[in-house]
Amino acid sequence: MWIMWPMTWVSMVMTWIYGSTFTVERNRMKKLNMETWAVPRYSFQYRKFSHREKINEMIEKAILEADEKGAEVISLGLLNQGDGLNGNGGIYYKNNPKIKIKIVDGTSLAAAVVLNKIPQKPENVLITGNLSKMAYVLTLSLCQKGIKVIVPRRDMYEVLKAKLPREVVDHVIFSETYESRLWLVGDSVKDREQMRAVKDVHFIPFSQFPLRIMRRDCVYHSTPSLKTPQQYENLHTCENWLPRKAMSAWRVAGIVHALEGWDAHECGDIVMDINKVWRAALGHGFLPFDQEKCK
Repeated sequence: MWIMWPMTWVSMVMTWIYGSTFTVERNRMKKLNMETWAVPRYSFQYRKFSHREKINEMIEKAILEADEKGAEVISLGLLNQGDGLNGNGGIYYKNNPKIKIKIVDGTSLAAAVVLNKIPQKPENVLITGNLSKMAYVLTLSLCQKGIKVIVPRRDMYEVLKAKLPREVVDHVIFSETYESRLWLVGDSVKDREQMRAVKDVHFIPFSQFPLRIMRRDCVYHSTPSLKTPQQYENLHTCENWLPRKAMSAWRVAGIVHALEGWDAHECGDIVMDINKVWRAALGHGFLPFDQEKCK
């Protein structure tokens, strides 16, 4: 590893100065032709405020280039979306309202995958992690089903309560007891918070990155993802930590959007109909994927 470090450092500096998006994979499904474009930035650069302007410039340039080439849909990758970075992709549409290409952040399908991992009518569900578009959509969906949502973080609870419709807001409960056996976990959950969970808790992440496994007596589920159908061609690489033939729900959402020919964006505050998107994904042969793990 240390032998490769000088080459890695040189590569990082070069992409830092001269980097632009590039194609890493080409795929086909039915009549749909697809390309995967990479933004040449490291994950730590996404966390630095000073890098956000340049990253957004590259993403916006890629969207405009795809639009000029006649692409119908562009889905934002895991690090290339978020409220803090670009308003969940909404900034690109606001800057370029006349573009024909549809921008998809994949929230609806990712939420559908998470919701379909939850047993029918649980007594309650605990939700924790950073406040995000996903956290709000999941909380709203659970409340509409009459399920109590426990929020152990005061700041998150206050924002959710202020944003949710009046008819469901009473289903959100602030509690620091951590007694629920079903956790929906977002980004930035601390190890000490995991240690407060009771025995046999199921951790279901709605985060883009997997939760660090800390407990032997609890079950850890996969990040939102689906298995690709046999018709999906030329898939020769693994996506991050997922096994081959599995793909993040955020990425699948863009594919389903294009296959269905939907004439709408899903970015910013816009969320597609969760049930509609879920049925469409299954109809095109995508299947739920999950790996339950213990320490």
